[in-house]
Amino acid sequence: MKLHFIRPGKPVENAYVESFNGKLRNEYLNENWFLNLHDARRIIEAWRVDYNEVRPHSSLDGMTPKEYEAGFST
Repeated sequence: MKLHFIRPGKPVENAYVESFNGKLRNEYLNENWFLNLHDARRIIEAWRVDYNEVRPHSSLDGMTPKEYEAGFST
């Protein structure tokens, strides 16, 4: 994997990652108290699964990322 850095102050260059980070922060990190690192990992993993496998995304025409990805393997 190659690292790619966007220019400072240019979040639109990496909009999909900025969107994901914002949703994670607003929906989970700002709303939950974690008991310890294990608890945080467990809760965040549940959120990630929901985000990628359950929640439809308007940018993917109402599909989940998992459904969208499956369209490439057919």
